[in-house]
Amino acid sequence: MTLTAISTVASDSSSPSALRRLSGLLRIGMGLLLFASIATQVTDQVWNDAFVATEYFGYFTIQSSLMNLVVLLVGGSLAVRSRVDPQLLTAVRMSVLTYAVVTGVVYNALLRNVVSDGFIGVGWPNEVLHVWAPIFIALDWILSPGRPAVAWKRLGYALIYPVLWVVYALVRGTTTGFYTYPFLDPGQPGGYVAVALYVLGIAAFITGLAAAAIAASRVRPRALETGTAT
Repeated sequence: MTLTAISTVASDSSSPSALRRLSGLLRIGMGLLLFASIATQVTDQVWNDAFVATEYFGYFTIQSSLMNLVVLLVGGSLAVRSRVDPQLLTAVRMSVLTYAVVTGVVYNALLRNVVSDGFIGVGWPNEVLHVWAPIFIALDWILSPGRPAVAWKRLGYALIYPVLWVVYALVRGTTTGFYTYPFLDPGQPGGYVAVALYVLGIAAFITGLAAAAIAASRVRPRALETGTAT
């Protein structure tokens, strides 16, 4: 076999399939849609003199959506160029996946019918952030090729950001009186006990989601585009 032929075979074996390239383009598309959603909300609030940066960017939904935006764009760019995602990116994807799903579930179960006493802007970005992005990110984890198995020792990674965010949200709420979500306000019925139960429940939910994501990656790893395990 000539050097040219060997080079061609090596190049083909490391090149992503058409399906992986498609998944990469879809990730980039969803990342851009998340960016457009956040940009639209900020522009709408600024235009109507309702934008408070410390409040808007203090929401778990916005912070986690910005994380997912970056992960989708980075992951999408890698998917169109290589067959397999790096281990570090996959561990980060596992974590932000749980945040996206929690955002969707908590919003639709607890917050969708809560009447806001503040500014109500354009509606479609809210649906993208709380419905379409979580669905896409979950399906992307399950279906997209190029995902290696995640080690069980990565399970705790998913809780690092939520714990830090809850501490920040409670301290900020105590000092300013502004709580990003009603269930974090100890002034509501149930007081701090109710807040603690909500926080523990969401933490348990995140842990369960992370465990399910890791299990799925190990039972059916998609590091190879044929679906075989690594």
